[in-house]
Amino acid sequence: MENANSSVDPVCGFRGSSSRDDGPATPVRRAAFFSVLALCLCVSVAPFVAGADLQFDSSRAWEHLRQLVAIGPRPSGSAAIEQARQYIRKQLADVGSPVAEQAWDQQTPIDTVKMVNLVATLPGARKERIVIGGHYDTKLYRQFRFVGASDGGSSAAFLIELARVLKDRKNAFTIEILFLDGEEARLPDWGGTDNTYGSRHYVETARTAGALPTIKAFILVDMIGDRDLAIRRDTNSTPWLTDLVWAAARRRGLDRYFIGESTRVEDDHLPFLAAGIPSVDIIDLDYDAWHTPNDTLDAVSARSLQVVGDALTAALPDIEARLAR
Repeated sequence: MENANSSVDPVCGFRGSSSRDDGPATPVRRAAFFSVLALCLCVSVAPFVAGADLQFDSSRAWEHLRQLVAIGPRPSGSAAIEQARQYIRKQLADVGSPVAEQAWDQQTPIDTVKMVNLVATLPGARKERIVIGGHYDTKLYRQFRFVGASDGGSSAAFLIELARVLKDRKNAFTIEILFLDGEEARLPDWGGTDNTYGSRHYVETARTAGALPTIKAFILVDMIGDRDLAIRRDTNSTPWLTDLVWAAARRRGLDRYFIGESTRVEDDHLPFLAAGIPSVDIIDLDYDAWHTPNDTLDAVSARSLQVVGDALTAALPDIEARLAR
């Protein structure tokens, strides 16, 4: 899609003025002029209002990912994850999206950890919310250096760019961009309640405030950086919401990345589902570098971030239309 600002001059010819005297403006010529002007406005202004703001830029997302990975391992409670928070706050502030914090002390099987969810709220025509989230913490490993380029990094980088894309869009619903802390287990293995700390805290906070009914849908992105991207349908996710995302991907010619095979995933969407909120998990778990030292920038690609960005922005109008019924 062309940038609307660059399309006005070539189409309408408003740059400069002709020195040629073509005589007086007749009614016919006036009508022709205004017809051309109306056409220019339709061609140039309408895409800017309706579509140009929906261009996800994977080069921006990739730079965010590079900066986050450069911080190093970012497990919950570490000085490094505070650096990541500062980076996220600054990037969102720079595009005019201030960030609110949910901070709490979380008891885990091995320690008490300060955890912090970050929330950027983008205005919409309705107060009801669509929450789009992902985790920004990385798995705690002491035996090797784990920087979580896809697992923790890709979702955070993606959400920073998505906030820029959606900030000035005419959103039908209020949109919350949610950066979740504490998705990863503190123990070596995932089990019990030693995981999804941030999403459980977010849902319980909303429940306590009586705000759960205002959350109409939750879209989760996780591990979306894989160079060999293959996103399967999660059978825990809400079927109609999954269908809309996969249909949008198919329309964009992305069905070789959003494949028809199914899998079952335990992730940050489960607390939302348990609260009765329609939810979908967009995740590539078929990732050889998962929870290994090899989850670095070499294992991920900007193209994969672009694929998910294109699919999600294409699906969002359909999701809004379904929720508005």
